[in-house]
Amino acid sequence: MSRKLKGASVMSLVATLSVMMFGAESSRANAEVVNYAPEAVAAQTAEAIDMVAPAPTPTEDESETRTVFVSEPMVQTVPPQPEPAEETALAAHGANTLGELVSSVDAPATLDEQLKCLAGAIYFESKGESLAGQLAVGRVVIARAESGKFPDSYCGVVYQRSQFSFVRGGRMPRINTASRAWEKAKKLALIAHQDAWESEIDGALYFHARYVAPGWRNRMTKLAQIDNHIFYR
Repeated sequence: MSRKLKGASVMSLVATLSVMMFGAESSRANAEVVNYAPEAVAAQTAEAIDMVAPAPTPTEDESETRTVFVSEPMVQTVPPQPEPAEETALAAHGANTLGELVSSVDAPATLDEQLKCLAGAIYFESKGESLAGQLAVGRVVIARAESGKFPDSYCGVVYQRSQFSFVRGGRMPRINTASRAWEKAKKLALIAHQDAWESEIDGALYFHARYVAPGWRNRMTKLAQIDNHIFYR
């Protein structure tokens, strides 16, 4: 009886040990699954994302703003610089007086229509006066053309009706083009046109000879009297 019990006990012990060993192996296997499962899941998830959501195609705006690298250097052509204007040449003479400036300027052989009108006004209105007086007459013609209150060209100002007494029937008298007075008038027209010399009456729009007394003078601001003319703004 006791032998049978001992045999049964031995068998029971062996069975118990087998169960325990099987359980340990199973636990180790489970542990390995737990340890490696996150990496496997992550890999599978990444594959799934790649399949479901492909990389976005650049939009039209993104394509336009994409930086492009050029393997060769690029040289931008610089446009040619304009030649210095004639105005700069006059200003660079460095004259100390108006007389010096007039002497240093070459009178143009020919004048365009507008400069001829300006020189004609200087010639007929003030050819017997000082250089400052002649320049002042030219500056009034220019100021009128730029004021917006008179015609916007030199010829328009000179030929405006009832403005300059030397204009008769809409025409300018004949000019003695061989005279020194005409050569001087051409130089002063160029100087006035290019604003190469300041005048004390700059801004004046009106003038009259000192031996007349027009009624409009009382409504104007007197700027100066130069030689035979009085200038107003």
